[in-house]
Amino acid sequence: MSSKPQIYHEKQVKELCALHALNNLFQTRNTFSKSELDTICSRLSPNVWINPHRSMLGLGNYDINVIMAALQKKGCEAIWFDKRKDPGCLDLSNICGFILNVPSDYKLGFVMLPLRRRHWITIRQIQGNFYNLDSKLDSPQLIGRVCAILFNPLN
Repeated sequence: MSSKPQIYHEKQVKELCALHALNNLFQTRNTFSKSELDTICSRLSPNVWINPHRSMLGLGNYDINVIMAALQKKGCEAIWFDKRKDPGCLDLSNICGFILNVPSDYKLGFVMLPLRRRHWITIRQIQGNFYNLDSKLDSPQLIGRVCAILFNPLN
């Protein structure tokens, strides 16, 4: 009988979904901090009053350039993949996880506003199971299992 894996799941705060997606990907609290991502923003666009890689108010909302630079700091790289490609070409043994940019509703308290925003989420394999580690979820969500397909090719 297998035990339930310990899964690190960081919850949404302000507009820090990119930070949460990175920490959830690496499964460690404080793999990155807001100040580290802000430093990356400053390095990407030095000497600017309004940094194009985060929200104007400095509350987060980091763009893909910040995520890619953060991944490089940890010796990882991001590979662009979109819905036009066949997912069958993915070699999951070489993939740590997926960071997705998905549409997200905008709420003000309990009121849904007619604005559509983008939100970073992480999908990660942990002990043979894939989990949605979206920081807006109350807990990690099991979304699938790795299954081995064994076959004997015809000679």
